[in-house]
Amino acid sequence: MDERLPSMTTAISTAPIQPPVQPVGVEAINHALQTMPQSPGVYRMLGPKGDVLYVGKALNLKKRVTSYTHVSRLTERLRRMVSETRGMEIVTTHTEAEALLLEANYIKRMQPRYNILLRDDKSYPWIMLTDKHDFPQISKHRGKPVKGASYWGPFASAWSVNQTLNLLQRTFLLRSCSDSEMQGRTRPCLLHQIHRCAAPCTDRISRADYAELAGQARDFLAGRNPHMREQLGREMEEAAGALEFERAAAIRDRIRGLSALQQDSSVINPSTMTDADIIAIWQIAGQSCIQVFFIRAGRNNGNRAFFPAHARDENAPDVLAAFIGQFYDDKPPPAHVLVNQDLPELDVLESALSLRRGRRVEITHPRRGEKRAVIEHAEINAREALERRMAESAGQARLLQGVADLFGLDAPPRRIETYDNSHIQGANAYGVMVVGGPEGFDKRAYRKFSIKGPVTPGDDFAMMREVLERRFRRALKDREEGVRPGDWPDILLIDGGAGQYTAVRGVLDELGVTGVTLVGIAKGPDRDAGREWFHTEGRAPFQLPPRDPVLYYLQRLRDEAHRFAITTHRAGRSRTLVRSELDDIPGVGPARKRALLKHFGSARGVRQAGLGELEHAPGINRDMARAIYGYFHPDWTGE
Repeated sequence: MDERLPSMTTAISTAPIQPPVQPVGVEAINHALQTMPQSPGVYRMLGPKGDVLYVGKALNLKKRVTSYTHVSRLTERLRRMVSETRGMEIVTTHTEAEALLLEANYIKRMQPRYNILLRDDKSYPWIMLTDKHDFPQISKHRGKPVKGASYWGPFASAWSVNQTLNLLQRTFLLRSCSDSEMQGRTRPCLLHQIHRCAAPCTDRISRADYAELAGQARDFLAGRNPHMREQLGREMEEAAGALEFERAAAIRDRIRGLSALQQDSSVINPSTMTDADIIAIWQIAGQSCIQVFFIRAGRNNGNRAFFPAHARDENAPDVLAAFIGQFYDDKPPPAHVLVNQDLPELDVLESALSLRRGRRVEITHPRRGEKRAVIEHAEINAREALERRMAESAGQARLLQGVADLFGLDAPPRRIETYDNSHIQGANAYGVMVVGGPEGFDKRAYRKFSIKGPVTPGDDFAMMREVLERRFRRALKDREEGVRPGDWPDILLIDGGAGQYTAVRGVLDELGVTGVTLVGIAKGPDRDAGREWFHTEGRAPFQLPPRDPVLYYLQRLRDEAHRFAITTHRAGRSRTLVRSELDDIPGVGPARKRALLKHFGSARGVRQAGLGELEHAPGINRDMARAIYGYFHPDWTGE
């Protein structure tokens, strides 16, 4: 070693390095305030693991966040939130309306536990009419809109849109089949026979006449041409006068369909409004129900009840305002929104919805007249829905208390997980988990497990082992980190007897899963419902009285898991069965496959097509056409 170099040992400190202390509570907020701008924006309170505790918006971020440092002025809920805060994040916006839209989007995505939450995970159906086709198709649509089509809605439920769609088909005789189905037809389908389609697939109607029907449908859906029924009446009389009785009868059927469409489906249908949502909230004992009625083009598109999650001390105007912001996060609002409360920051909410729609949106709280009557009707629906839910919850609470008493739990279970699997001789094997609790079946928590390991036909133990290992390895990690504590089950229910119970018990012991009551439910003699045997730790197998409500409840959990397993297996098997031989052609991906099927009508049509026909197919170049033709004709030399 070169003696001119300094000794390295003298440069190393033996004192342990202390990590920086993370600020907590008000100290963390004050730390964030040092760089907080005085501009509109959204702020997020962060917990110990970086999880979002709360999302809020403000016209002046610094002024709004400063209010959280005055702990004595806060409610108990907000004081608890501040005590858990470890940091803050902000996003600035140009206006307070933009901040409100961003806040609603964050709340829906992040689900902070201190916010008022709209738990709405469903998409709403629309009626779609294609534009870029000689014979436009009318159908139900969910999800993102696609180009080349017009949309009307939303509808509150699939039942509402299906009922309207059926009447539209009766009235305007538009096709509902896909383009490929239409091209492959050689004779009319059943819908033509029952007078719900004009059968353009077999040239039973001219392009010009079909275009007239499609235009009438567009006018009706948009609320135009209110005198359509009178026009059809005159056409029917002219046809009858000319002794064209079949045509007159067809027009008569269309008039009946139009009359059914124009009938009010509910008291809620204000004649003075053609495009509006009617939203009413009702509160009982700290719980809320919000009813939404959709009015479009003067027609009632149905209604739906929502039960937002919030603290028991939240007042109705605040809950309703938060609901409206989140409700319209992923859908355009109508021109008018009728509510039954005076909302806080109404101007900001109206500006945000107008920004979301691209045109003015007006929120009103009617005090008299027809609009007040429809709001009162919505209130009645909200109250009755909330009363039904509370009655069901009370009954559910009694059942869960009975489950706790039966299996020796200290308190009613908050989460019961039930497992089952389904396969046919080891093929398309799936395991499933369904979840029950105080709110009934929690379908958002259901899980599907596609079995990845090699499965010996009939080896249900191996399938269950894989499902439980995948379920609990992640859950154990989350539990150690304090993430998603509500995902830990109180009871694990499996469909099986002593053998299945012992196998699952071994898997849980290997994984180190504790604090979970394992229960096996075995079918009785001759698989009779009501004579099941139950297996659990520390007790001999036992049965319950045939009419015991707890027995019925446990049967429902088992049967729901079985139903979900069968449905999942069938869906997976269907995807395998619809696999086309086109999938095996190198270079043919999903887009080219769709183009080929649309152009030729079926995989058989592609197989029988000549080389020249393939070269002229959309999206298929010469080299790709030769590859496809060569695949179906292995003896072809390419000349």
